Amino acid sequence: MDRFFGFDLGDAESAIARLYKEDQVTPEMITVAGEKSFITAYAQLNSGELMIGEKACYADNVTKRRLRFKSRFLTDGSSAADIKSFAAGVLGELYGSGDLIRNEETSIYIGCPAGWDRNAREHYREIFESAGYPPVKIISESRAAMVSACQSKHLQIGVDILSKPVLVVDIGSSTTDFAYIMGGKEVEMRTAGEVMLGGGLMDEILLDESVAASGLFKKKIQSVFDESEPWRTYAEFAARRLKEKYFSDEEYWSRNKCVESIVLHYNLPVKLTLKMDKDIADKLVNKKISKLDGHSFRQVFIESLKDVKNSITGKQPELIFLTGGVSKLPAIRKWCTEVFKDSVVITATDPEFSVARGLAYCGRIDEDLKEFKEELDQLVRSNTIEDIVSKHITTLYKDAVDSLVDPIITKVALPIFERWRSGEISRLSDTDVILQAEIGKFLSEDEARELLAGPITSWLRPVIEELEEYTVPICIKHRIPYTALSLKSYLSVSDIDIKVNAKELFAINEMTLLIDSIVTALLAILLSTFSFVPFLADPSGIMVGIITSVVILFLGKDKMQEKMLTADIPKAVRRLVPKSAFSSRMDNISADVKDAFYESLEQEKNDEIRKRMVEEISTQIQHTLVKMAEVVEIPLG
Repeated sequence: MDRFFGFDLGDAESAIARLYKEDQVTPEMITVAGEKSFITAYAQLNSGELMIGEKACYADNVTKRRLRFKSRFLTDGSSAADIKSFAAGVLGELYGSGDLIRNEETSIYIGCPAGWDRNAREHYREIFESAGYPPVKIISESRAAMVSACQSKHLQIGVDILSKPVLVVDIGSSTTDFAYIMGGKEVEMRTAGEVMLGGGLMDEILLDESVAASGLFKKKIQSVFDESEPWRTYAEFAARRLKEKYFSDEEYWSRNKCVESIVLHYNLPVKLTLKMDKDIADKLVNKKISKLDGHSFRQVFIESLKDVKNSITGKQPELIFLTGGVSKLPAIRKWCTEVFKDSVVITATDPEFSVARGLAYCGRIDEDLKEFKEELDQLVRSNTIEDIVSKHITTLYKDAVDSLVDPIITKVALPIFERWRSGEISRLSDTDVILQAEIGKFLSEDEARELLAGPITSWLRPVIEELEEYTVPICIKHRIPYTALSLKSYLSVSDIDIKVNAKELFAINEMTLLIDSIVTALLAILLSTFSFVPFLADPSGIMVGIITSVVILFLGKDKMQEKMLTADIPKAVRRLVPKSAFSSRMDNISADVKDAFYESLEQEKNDEIRKRMVEEISTQIQHTLVKMAEVVEIPLG
């Protein structure tokens, strides 16, 4: 698809953004019914014509006129028909202007409150489908605002924000929408994410205050509003724009007049002057009104923030992102800081268009991610990763052997020697079975994995550098930060995702090689120790030395070793073998054992080790790349 549309259908005003797949940084706002931000209203004329936008509010000769119907979607079944009529009118405008071409392969992303469940979202999608729209996807308006901020670099933190907990607060005309986003995914809260509190309440207060200040025209204006809902709604929209104008630069308007006059053409024309100043601004947030059960906007908003805070079961948000027409009100930021003391509060730069733009971005992101995953899948299914790992596997194996042999001797061989020396193990021939079991156990424990962490981290660096020659171009092509697929990010944490099972590192024959080396060392120590026994003062030592000398004389050294392996040597004799002698002997053979491992790698075990290790590590790298791709994705469903 080459073009993506974002349709922010609001209860008071709506906006549509369009984004081309290539050669466009920011979505452009489309003019509909003469405005880029057009009133959510439609009128069915006597002629059968369907009119939308501002003109629909006060058009003559109408059989049906509807405004503010989206806020009733969950409670009033007739709202669906109104949404369909309005959506059909917008679609006609898009076709008529040429902004949308019939049968063009495109997609339209439409926003909805975060508090709507799956059933409500599906019903909403079906309404647009029945109105003749191209394929439609329904996206949380809060998430769309977040996407808009990330894509426009307003947050200046890029993909990193997707790893942090974020609370998006979207203050619309009728509702305030809360969405808790963790790791780029919207997380359901214990309470609903939508509160019936919107900027429209402030518009009503401003309008009422302006009517009250109209002197002789007060009764006439009030009569117009009582008889004509469209004209009252039109006046509320004018009040809304004046309110947003005031709050966009409150300091400036504290020194200058912020007024606007509108003419109500109902029977006889009458002029209404709207005014914003510091006193009225205070009333907008602190005046207690019946629609809020005698509470003020400020009270309800703060209580809603507290409810949301208590409903979050995970980490409290590090960032609060404000969007919507009222979000630039300084008091809103202050209230958020009071409830979420440790959070950073950021406001959207263009709240009236941020959702529409975010929805358009979602379309392109969805398409990019689809292609991105296809290319990543091709890389994973190719032999590229295996070839890179295979090229470096010998280094990893040698580093792993270097890091494990000495700990095995210290942690396994020495304790088993002590057990034999104390008589717990009867014969030296029994030690090979015990050694195999104990070495296998040691290699399966956390200590062995921790010993491998350093060598794996060092080994991964050149592997990663080669791998990035393939991953970086994929990321750049699809507008994804190249660090998103960089395994270097895993090297800064203690829990490295790429792990090597130490037990699987050695084949059975290689374990036997190590065991034989240890047992041979034991025999050598015994023979050398017994040879010096006659010089000991202890009579029993002299006797053992004499017997040993005679046995070697008649049987030869090899036969003597064989007999000693199966002999149950008395405890008293075993104690004659000092622990220090065994430790010293093990230190001496360590280098030889490592060399033997290297030789086995170069010769008979090379293919087996390479195949096993390459397959295991490559699979883990592939899995990690896929996992990292999921992290950069902003889920859209």
